[in-house]
Amino acid sequence: MKSVVLAEKPSVARDIARVLGCNQNKNGYMESSRYIVTWALGHLVTNADPEQYDMKYKEWNLDVLPILPNHMKTVVISKTRKQFNTVKAQIERGDVGEVIIATDAGREGELVARLILEKCKGNKPVKRLWISSVTDKAIKDGFNKLKDGKAYQGLYDAAMARSEADWIVGINATRALTTKYDAQLSTGRVQTPTLQMVRMRQDEINAFKPRQFYGIETVIKGTKFTWQAGGQIFDEAKVDQLLGQLKSETAKVVSVETVEKKKYPDLLYDLTSLQQDAYRRYKYSAKETLSTMQNLYESHKLVTYPRTDANYLSEDMVPTLKDRVAALGATEYRQAVVQLLKAPIKGSRHFINDAKVSDHHAIVPTEVRANVSELSLRERHIYELIAERFLSVLMKPYRYTVQTVTVQIGSETFTAKHEQAIELGFRALHESMSEKAALSFNTGETIDSLKLTKTTGETTPPPYFNEGTLLKAMENPSAVFKLDKAQKATLKETGGIGTVATRADIIEKLYHLNAIENRDGKLRVTNKGKQLLDLAPEALKSPDLTADWEHKLTQIEKGSYHKKNFIEEMREFTKVLIADIKSSEDKFKHDNLTSTECPTCGKFMLEIKTRNGKMLVCQDPTCKTKKNVQRQTNARCPNCKKKLMLHGTGKKAMYSCSCGFRETQEAMDKRFKSTKTGKVSKNEMKKYMKQDEPVNNPFADALKGLKL
Repeated sequence: MKSVVLAEKPSVARDIARVLGCNQNKNGYMESSRYIVTWALGHLVTNADPEQYDMKYKEWNLDVLPILPNHMKTVVISKTRKQFNTVKAQIERGDVGEVIIATDAGREGELVARLILEKCKGNKPVKRLWISSVTDKAIKDGFNKLKDGKAYQGLYDAAMARSEADWIVGINATRALTTKYDAQLSTGRVQTPTLQMVRMRQDEINAFKPRQFYGIETVIKGTKFTWQAGGQIFDEAKVDQLLGQLKSETAKVVSVETVEKKKYPDLLYDLTSLQQDAYRRYKYSAKETLSTMQNLYESHKLVTYPRTDANYLSEDMVPTLKDRVAALGATEYRQAVVQLLKAPIKGSRHFINDAKVSDHHAIVPTEVRANVSELSLRERHIYELIAERFLSVLMKPYRYTVQTVTVQIGSETFTAKHEQAIELGFRALHESMSEKAALSFNTGETIDSLKLTKTTGETTPPPYFNEGTLLKAMENPSAVFKLDKAQKATLKETGGIGTVATRADIIEKLYHLNAIENRDGKLRVTNKGKQLLDLAPEALKSPDLTADWEHKLTQIEKGSYHKKNFIEEMREFTKVLIADIKSSEDKFKHDNLTSTECPTCGKFMLEIKTRNGKMLVCQDPTCKTKKNVQRQTNARCPNCKKKLMLHGTGKKAMYSCSCGFRETQEAMDKRFKSTKTGKVSKNEMKKYMKQDEPVNNPFADALKGLKL
C-alpha cells in the first residue's frame, strides 16, 4: 500500500518528492512505488460565506445580523478546486493505505490539511511530519520519526476554534459597522487594540508639554565630569546659585574604581524580534520581512521555520551546530566561522533550553551552504541578520572594564566613566580591538582652577510607533495599556495580542483600511481610524479580549478546554456586540471625499493613502470600484536613485521623483529598450518592476468578499 504525503505548497512538495524518490511527475502530484506526494495551495477549503447558509445574507443588511449558523460549514475554494480534486482523488485511491500530513508544522498548517481530509472518503490512518526546516537532512530525519496524527487533534481543534470564532465575530462586526455607518469599516479582536495603541501613543505625544532641565559639567584633564543631581532639575535659579557657590571650590578625587564586566549577545531570533531588527536596520516592513523569510525557508532552504515565537534551540540540535556554522563560510562572517570551527562547538544555557521550545525552535541557518550571489538584496540582508545573531551566541561574551572616577566639589558629587575592552568576543563580528588609555586619576588628588558650565536639556515625548516598535508593543501590550496583575499575567502567558504569524497581516490590514498612515517612519492614526475607534465596541479595544482567546485556544490545544464551549462564548459575545452597534447614536463623517464621480455608481469617490501612494475608492461599501491616483514603484530615479512615483496608466503615465525628475512611460520604455531586439526585454522589465507577493493569509482570503 502507498502513502499520500500532503504538503502545503508546491515548492515544499517538490523537495519532499525528491528526497523520497518520487520521479513520476503527474498532473498535481508526484509518485513512486511507495509514496504519492501532492500539495495544497495554501488553503483549499475554507469557511462558507454567509450567503452559502442562506441567500438572505447575500446583501449586507443590518436587520439580519447577527449571523450565527447552528453548524459551521466549510467549502472548497472555487479558484483552486482543480487541485483540491487532484488531492482528494489521490487520498481516496484504493492502493493508498495512509495519509502523511506534511503541511507547515503549526496551528494553521494543521488546519489546511485537516479541512481537506474532512472532505475525503475512507477515513484512512493519519501520520504527521513535524519538521522546522526543509533541507534534505531534515526531511529524511522527519520521515524516520513520523508521529501519530491523533497526537495533533488538539492543535486542529484550536485552529478550527480560532477560525470559526474569527468568522463569527469578524463578519458580524464588520457588516454591522459598514451598514450602520455606510462606510468601509472593520474591527477585530487584534486589529482594534493595535489601532488603539497607535492612537494612545499619538494622543500622549500631542498632549506632551516639554520642560527644560539644567545640569552642571566640568572638564578635568580632558575628561568630562557630570554633576550627580539625583534626577532632573527644572529650577534654573537653583542651578545658577549652586554654580556660583562651586566656582571657587577645589575638586578632590574621592574614589577611582575599576570593575570588570561581561556582556552576552542577544537571544536568537524569533519572528517578531527579527522583524523589529529588519525594520530598525533596513526599514523593511513586517510583511516584507516575513515574505523574504518564506523565500529563504522554502526556496533557498537557508533558514529554519520562520513563524516561531521561541528564542532557544533544543538539546538535540547541538550536534548540528558545527554544520550550520560551516554553511556560513561564504558570508561576510567567514573569519568568525573559521575561528569557531577550530574548536568543538558546544551548547550553552544562553541559547539551549528544551523548556523554552514549544512547536518550533528559534530561527537559525540550516546546514545548506549559501550562494550569496543568488540572493536578492533583501534576502541577503535578512539572511545575514540571522547568521550574525546565530554566530554571536556561539562566540565568547564581550569582556570589558568600567572605570568610574568620583570627585567632590564642595558638597556636590561629579563622576566620569570610561569603558575599556579586554576581549571583544561576539563584538568581533563588527568591531576591531582599539587601545584606550585608562583615566589617570588618583584617590586624594586635588584640582584647582575649575571651569564649571551650566548645561540645559529638554524633556521629550515618547516616540511615535514605527512598524518595529509596534510589533514589540503587540508582543507586550501591558507596556502601553493599564492592566491589572491578572491581565498582565495572561498576556505574558499568551505572548501578547496576535501571533508571530499574524501580526504583520494585522498592520497591513490597518494600512489597507486607511486607519493608519506612515509619515517618515512614524505611524499615525488617520481621521478614519479615530472615528473607527470611537464607533467600535469597548470590548474590542482592550488587549485583554484577545489574550483571553489565546489562553483558551492554548487550553483547547492541550485538551483542557472544549472547543464547543469556546464557540458558544463567542456566539453570546457577538450578540452583545451587534446589539451595541445597532443601538449606537454615533455618526461617521468622511473627511477624504473628492469631487471625482465613481464611474460605476456615480457617487463621489474617496481618496485614501496606501503604503505606496494614493488611490480613489467608491464611498459606497457595496461598490467595488477603485482607481489608482499614484503609487510608488520599484523603478529608480536615474539621478538620485530614489523610488519613482507613478501617476496614471498607459503610455502617457508619468513617473516622478522628489528631486524633480519626470518621465513618461513611453520615454522609460525607450530608455530600457533592448539593443538586440529593439524591444523591451520582458525579463528585464519584470525584474525592474517586480513586487513582492504577500504570503497567503487564509483569514484574509475568507473575508475577501467583505471589502475590508
